[in-house]
Amino acid sequence: MSQIGAPRGRTCSRSPRSRTLRSVATLTSAVLAVTVLAGCSSDEADEARAAAQDNAPAARDKVADGGTLRWAVDALPTTLNTFQADADGTTSRIAGAVLPSLYTIDERGRPRLNPDYLETAQVVETEPKQVVLYKLNQQAVWSDGREIGAADFVAQWRALSGRDTAYWTARNSGYERIEKIERGKNDLEVRVTFSKPYADWQSLFTPLYPKQVMGSPNSFNDGARTTLKATAGPFLLKAIDRKNGDVTLARNPRWWGQPAKLDSMVLKAVARPDRADALAAGTVDLAEIDRSTAERISLALRDARAGRNGAQAALAHGPGSSITPSKALKSWALAHGSDDDKAEEVQAAREKNQQAIAAYATAQDTLAKYVVRKSLEPAYTQLSLNGESGPLADERVRRAVARAINRRELAESVLKPLGLPADPPGSHLALAGQAAYADSSDALGSQDTAEARALLADAGWVPGGAARKPGEAGTKAGSEAEKKAAEQKAGEKGKADGDGAKTEGAEKEGAKKDAAKDTAASTDAKKQAADTASDEGLYIVGDDKPGEQPAAPAPVIGAGGPENGTDILAPAPAAARQSAALLARAEALDTGTGAHAAQTIARTDKGVAGAYAPRGTAAPVTAPEASKALGKDGKALSLRFVLPSGPGSEALRAVGDRIVRMLDAVGIRTEVTKVSDDSFFKDHVASGDYDLALYSWPASAFPATDARPIFAKPEPASDGSLLVEQNYSRVGTDRIDQLFDQAAGTLDEEEARELVRQADARIWAAAGSIPLYQRPQLVAAKADLVNAGAWGLAGPRYQDIGFKKRETSKGAERTP
Repeated sequence: MSQIGAPRGRTCSRSPRSRTLRSVATLTSAVLAVTVLAGCSSDEADEARAAAQDNAPAARDKVADGGTLRWAVDALPTTLNTFQADADGTTSRIAGAVLPSLYTIDERGRPRLNPDYLETAQVVETEPKQVVLYKLNQQAVWSDGREIGAADFVAQWRALSGRDTAYWTARNSGYERIEKIERGKNDLEVRVTFSKPYADWQSLFTPLYPKQVMGSPNSFNDGARTTLKATAGPFLLKAIDRKNGDVTLARNPRWWGQPAKLDSMVLKAVARPDRADALAAGTVDLAEIDRSTAERISLALRDARAGRNGAQAALAHGPGSSITPSKALKSWALAHGSDDDKAEEVQAAREKNQQAIAAYATAQDTLAKYVVRKSLEPAYTQLSLNGESGPLADERVRRAVARAINRRELAESVLKPLGLPADPPGSHLALAGQAAYADSSDALGSQDTAEARALLADAGWVPGGAARKPGEAGTKAGSEAEKKAAEQKAGEKGKADGDGAKTEGAEKEGAKKDAAKDTAASTDAKKQAADTASDEGLYIVGDDKPGEQPAAPAPVIGAGGPENGTDILAPAPAAARQSAALLARAEALDTGTGAHAAQTIARTDKGVAGAYAPRGTAAPVTAPEASKALGKDGKALSLRFVLPSGPGSEALRAVGDRIVRMLDAVGIRTEVTKVSDDSFFKDHVASGDYDLALYSWPASAFPATDARPIFAKPEPASDGSLLVEQNYSRVGTDRIDQLFDQAAGTLDEEEARELVRQADARIWAAAGSIPLYQRPQLVAAKADLVNAGAWGLAGPRYQDIGFKKRETSKGAERTP
């Protein structure tokens, strides 16, 4: 088992065979009745529409044949094997273009059978075992001419099943459930028999590698790192030029489907901070960009529409915009004056300024040839609350943090300026538009300052508590509550956690107004209502409303804009090197590429003006009691908020600033620590060295499989640390794990979706992770590039990407 050097825990994958169903234990007291909270109909998912794609769709007959697309990627791939620990986004992009994908993802994030490889694929038997029958496209062949067949399926299963430890695989979920693979009635049929039911069987064998890659540990571990012995996609791998940072994919002459429109695609390694310059130089045709680059392109387009060329634009808003007639005259006089030294200095400055104006003019003329395409990524940014130790180990404090945060305000601050939908996500496990999506955030409740203060008071955190020793008045309520909670948990240990089970926290916190939607006025509904939260009987600190305070200035979203320039940490399913795979990608997790020295900014309370002041001075505004710093047993309530310091994460830091102010309003103080990008995830998030952190998770078409390790209940290791898989908040319950296992093990699609929704409701209630907003996706594309851009939840269809035909007197054509 891989181990991460961690101050307070370690991450480790559980063996698939050790993932046995746990006995149901009592849930955290925040969890409410499942049928009330997660029993939403599928209509809710239909109402929550996915963000529209923006990829300039065009019919194939409107796309020119030929041409080369220069596509910016973050880096050249270190491996071409997507199942290895150091696979990255470029690895996946290459695999999508050159290898079989049995299922693709559509614009609503749903898996769709790919007819280029499959005629049909369906469950043909459920008893005594689940059997899936694949009928392959009879034209499907590898680039060496061999037919795609059962031998390739068998080789991939054996490599990824986890039974042979000689294979250095990063993920294998689903493959360990396969019992055997056989040839069907002919070579075009493959029968896969599962040892136990597996709902997400459509996630398997995508991408599918040839048996030459998967057939032996050596070819799997080493052979596929730099080359592929055979491919079977609309493109093939032509060359990797590590000196120039290019990967060239060429049209596959053996491709049996609709031929690729492009002659070739060149994936160019361009770091995020360098993309504006690459676009201005015209060296790339397609690139994900940040907000500042998008704004510059938009400005160039406005100039072009207004009839201003680059030189005029430079004088209007570029390097020459600050030169007034008087300044120009003075500069000319000095440059031609009698003071030779001064004249030489001014002449050099004038020449440098002219060069800057010329460069800006050229860049603006080039940028006007691009457009910005935008949508929402299939990923969301969350606030993670580390519940392993400290104040956040108390679920009441976690819930108070969550109730103090206005998620809609945060989402709007990031997405509204970009003209994108700004509804905060209602699910951890699916995004709007996906079949499993349902808004289960009612399990936690919306922003409510009074409720947040009440939860903190109930946990013993009160104004002035930092100056009181344990046992003094003022902390008794919280202390007693903790004792009772501990006694209750001890008394309930080992009990099953049924949907209607009551918990101490539910009886304590109770917020009926936060309970989920009532589904029926039945006896069961009444029982479930007893499991919901209520404000009744709680002492609320500062119940009287404080006076209005001046609004804090809104932070300016930085050049990093919508967190572009960053990679998303992908949730690799369980396997021996799963954690290592994630850590390999963590270098760019919600960070840019720069590295600033770590710095700590301690927040301090603002002082109050003295009694004596000049006449006419406005009376000082004193902080309301409820917003004063809180404490308990002589200790102040302060949370360590870790943020990356790189230039690509300005948006995260701006969101972090807003969160700090929201927590201040309820008396929670934060110590903001900015760390270098390369240590942010590995040394802080993954190791548990933080209280609060912002990072992103991708959505999945198969949440029962892919999301389970992210929310699995941590288990104690023999050395006293925690095995957390990818649950970096370290908050989980047995019931959540059970629901994931049930969802992955049922072949009833609607039942599986319902179980996923129920799991999500409990994840909300546990308050270890607070989804804030779906990440924006900004893509710069040449204006005549079609079927490419911001794909939203879907993946690219590589063979349709190309340049639009130009209309001429002889018809539509384009010269590549």
